[in-house]
Amino acid sequence: MVFDLKSAPDYSYFTLSKPNRLVIDLGGTDDSIDLQKLTNDSELIKRIRYSNPKDKNSTRVVIELNAKASTNVFSLPPTPPYSNRLVVDFATDETAPQQVVQQKDDEEREIIIALDAGHGGEDPGSIGSAGTYEKDITLSIVRKLEAMINAEPGMKAILTRKGDYYVSLNKRPEIARQAKADLLVSVHADAFTTPQPHGASVWVLSMRRANSELGRWMEKSEKHSELLGGAAEVIEDTASERYLTQALLDMSMDHSMTTSYTVGREVIRGLKSVTSLHKNTPQAASLAVLTSPDIPSILVETGFISNPKEEKNLNWETFRQRIATSIFSAVKSHFQNVPPDGTLWAKQRKTNRTHKVRSGESLSLLAQRYNVDVSQIKAANNLNGDMVRIGQVLTIPSS
Repeated sequence: MVFDLKSAPDYSYFTLSKPNRLVIDLGGTDDSIDLQKLTNDSELIKRIRYSNPKDKNSTRVVIELNAKASTNVFSLPPTPPYSNRLVVDFATDETAPQQVVQQKDDEEREIIIALDAGHGGEDPGSIGSAGTYEKDITLSIVRKLEAMINAEPGMKAILTRKGDYYVSLNKRPEIARQAKADLLVSVHADAFTTPQPHGASVWVLSMRRANSELGRWMEKSEKHSELLGGAAEVIEDTASERYLTQALLDMSMDHSMTTSYTVGREVIRGLKSVTSLHKNTPQAASLAVLTSPDIPSILVETGFISNPKEEKNLNWETFRQRIATSIFSAVKSHFQNVPPDGTLWAKQRKTNRTHKVRSGESLSLLAQRYNVDVSQIKAANNLNGDMVRIGQVLTIPSS
């Protein structure tokens, strides 16, 4: 639900139950608009009405609900063609996004990649001079990534948003956690006040933000099991045991940040082959979407939408496919080298053989000898062509 406003909102809100209501106080606002004339086709919102304001310079709006719902109320600055907005984001048990991942068994689960298309809905993100919305570019790239990941045996993609709607920044990593993701990749398009800046970049969580997030998770003892799994069940909630909890959370965050940086470097190497770079190494920042202590997370800025040339590139489907392919190849290469325990790829890696190429040998000859497809050998070794060199050590996947 969105309020379009002439200036930045001065607002506060609270919820009531029996019946369920959301009450919003808007300062410097009158009640001249007839709320009864608003079209309402929502199954959640029963009606919208005014109530007695808290003071003579404000207006109180009451939103009556048909069911209990969690709410997130936030303001958005002007982004042409929009002016100032106040957004109310509702979520009920029935409508909250659920990601269900079917696993074969503990030894053959898929590697789960959570894909996050930046912005969405009433938040268009940055807007280029030609009118390009960042939210549309990011969803297009994420859809292409999703297709490649789901076509890869042993990998599966889940999306934090599948269409043009808003998902709060804190909800995005939560969706990834519900799906037990091994990696979160958030896709964005950069912008600046002048058209000169250009190039792609990759961002990871800053150490300062990481430490503050760990402190926040430490205070939520009911959340420990989400991060520590079965270990949380044997750690008593006492002062002495909390040191152990903190140590385990520290280890989880250290692994997450190390992996994020490693994957970030591989993604940068891939992006370098298809576009210019704004930064040559992963950059650290305090970004809400990257704050999962237990999920390695990176944010990819695919270019500057405020740069006319890069805006044109981002509107070119072939370019978006190249960007998506470079990210996919980097992520795939990383997990081929370091497959998570319990995954199909980890099991295959244990049973894989190696072969040192000798004179006169070819991929087709090796495929015939080991009873595997040429495509399997190429995938296992990240080969783009059919050429191999003498002395090259190849991984031979299990037949």
